[in-house]
Parts: sequence; C-alpha cells; structure tokens
Amino acid sequence: MMITVQEAHNLIRQSLSPLGTKELPLDEIQGRVLAREIRAPFSMPRFTNAAMDGFALKWDDISHAAEDSPVRLQVTQAIPAGTLSTLPVISGCCAEIMTGAPIPEGADTVVAFEQTSGFGSDSVDVFRTPKYGANVRYCGEEIAEGEMLFCKGELLSPSEIAVLASFGFASIAVHRMPKVSIVTVGDEVRMPGEEVSGSQIYNSNRFMLEAACRSVGIEPVGLHHAPDDKVVLREALSRALAECEVLITAGGISTGEYDFVQQELLELGVTKKFWNVAQKPGKPLYFGTTSQGQAVFSLPGNPVSALVCFVEYCIPAFNILQEHIETASFKAILSEPFPTDKKRHRFLSGKVWSENGRLLCKVSPKIESHMITSLTGSNCLVEAEPSSVPLPAGSEVTCTMLPWAMLS
Repeated sequence: MMITVQEAHNLIRQSLSPLGTKELPLDEIQGRVLAREIRAPFSMPRFTNAAMDGFALKWDDISHAAEDSPVRLQVTQAIPAGTLSTLPVISGCCAEIMTGAPIPEGADTVVAFEQTSGFGSDSVDVFRTPKYGANVRYCGEEIAEGEMLFCKGELLSPSEIAVLASFGFASIAVHRMPKVSIVTVGDEVRMPGEEVSGSQIYNSNRFMLEAACRSVGIEPVGLHHAPDDKVVLREALSRALAECEVLITAGGISTGEYDFVQQELLELGVTKKFWNVAQKPGKPLYFGTTSQGQAVFSLPGNPVSALVCFVEYCIPAFNILQEHIETASFKAILSEPFPTDKKRHRFLSGKVWSENGRLLCKVSPKIESHMITSLTGSNCLVEAEPSSVPLPAGSEVTCTMLPWAMLS
C-alpha cells in the first residue's frame, strides 16, 4: 500500500526511540547533541576586569584631560592578567593594568595605553577623557550565575564548545550517535578505478551516502556491496545489521525480478513499516525495524532518488535517535515555475538564495532521477504537493537545506 510523505514521517517517529547518552570530553563532542540543559555555574565575567591594556583609575581625576592639557597621575602598581590586586586606587593615582586583569578597588575606568604617555614610569600623562566606565568588563554582564547556557537537544559546534570550556566543563553528557552501515546492491555495479564494460556502472551510491553521513557528523561503521544473489545478499545484510543501529541500503528494493532486498530483510527478522511512498523521486522507499530497535532504510538505486530519501528521511531519523530538535526546512519563493506531479509529492534539487530581504529558490533544470549531475551546484531540496498544474513563479514552497551546502 502506498502512503503519503507525512504518513511515512509519522511511522518513522513512532518506530524510533533515542539511543541514550554518554559523557564525553570536550575534544570529542563536536557535532554531538546535548543530552541535558546547561546552566552557568558562575557569572561571566567571573570578576570585573580590564577590556584592554592601559591604566585603571578614577574617572573624576581625568574628566578634563586633553591633548593640550594632559592629566598626570602617579602609577602605584602594575596588575598583569591572573593577578589580584590588594592595593586600592586612590585619587591622583592609577594602576598599570593588562587585558583581563581584575579591576582594583577604587578604580572605575580604564584608559587605553594609546591615550597616555605609556608604560614604564612611576607617573603617566593621560591625553584623552574616555566615557565613565570605559574599557571595564563588569562581573556578570555577559551571563549571570544560574542563567541558561544551552538547552537540551542543541547541536554542539565550536562556538558552544568554547563556552563550555570557558565555564570549566571538562566533559558533557551527549546523545549517542547512531552506528550506521551502508549496503549497496547490484550485479552491474563496479567500484571506481575498475574497468567497466557493457551495461556495468560505477558505484556512486556508496560514496555519496558515505559522504552524506559524514556531512551530519556520522562516520559509517560498515561499507558493503552485494550482487543480486540471495545468499550473498543475505550474508551482507546480516553482517551489516550485526554492526549497526541504522542500516541503509541502496538498490534492489523495487519490484524487478532480481530485487531481493525486501525479501532478505524479512528473512533476517526485519519488520516492514512501509514500502512505497507517494513521492517523486523515491517511490520504492522501504523502512523497517528489528526486534532490537534497529532502523532499516532501503533506498532506490537511482542516486538522485537515494539522496532525496536520505535527506528527507534518514537525517530526521538520525535526529530522533539523538533527540536533536532542529530542522533544516523553511519557506522560500519560487523564482521560476515548479514542475509538479499530479499524483505524487515532488522533490527536486535546487538552489536557494537571499535577495532584497527575501529567500528565493529555483529547481535544477535537470529533473529526472537518473541525472546525477542535477545535484551539483544545488544547496537544497525544493518540494511541492501533488498538483495537475505547475506551481507558478512567486509561489511559496518548502525547502530543505542540504547539510553540506550553504545559502547562496
């Protein structure tokens, strides 16, 4: 029975559960999903400090300083970063201070080094009057103690890792990434570098799906290929299932005489949740689960179809398993007509860009599922509901960013 795209998504959500969490050191959490909320264990800055090299002083002492009438102050101390001063600043005096060093008691302003006669003397001339409180970073002005830093489900990038390190976290609880295995299928398939003849083709799906997994931070644990032979195929699928939590296959899932994948998955104990989705491309998409909770996605053999299904279904499944809360979908305006299908939800590779404050998009001129070059230069998938007439330019459509691409 053919199901809708939304029904397929619903069945995937209902069938999958998060994999659990693990504590990892900061140097291993890039691209991971945060497993719990994080609150600031202390204020940031933790203490009031200097924003640049200069002199910490009382603003009233230099309120009338100018190039032609500088104010001279006595330098009573030098405070490098990491050193806490115990000597207060009094009127007529100042402290030489380095960036990040704590502001001494009594000082309320820092004059930049360039606005003075410089370091290295027991007195200094101040040639300009900055505003009151200039160049001072106040305790807690960025983050107050107990304030939310990150919510559960956020993706950890170098920016988040920098914040965690600055608050002293040595390790963090993250969701486990799924172990993914890839199996490509077909007698006609050869590896790049080998000779091809007759109707043989090169195995682009293996390298495309491997790279697509890496684009979302997942390193496949197994890469396999099987010919259209039931025994060999079952052995390859069995090996892959033994090592993974998500199995992705490409090819052999349609209704041809040599399409054995669905039958062999059944023999291996995989329960089919759906097969055949009312979409173009990618109609013969299979999804199933095992009694151990493993997910199986069997994608069509056409590379464009396989990639569309990977982006539309496999990536959301990875997010469910990691409790990742973000989505890559958004609305954009068609700059050219969209060739819809009257019976099926249509996905086409395309390009989205920002222009005059609006997001515009257009589809690739090559729209057939066997045309792998249609993917090059694309940064998104553009989709439309079934319709007997093309969507005109100016229509609003849903786009999904390709995880390895950027907005034009």
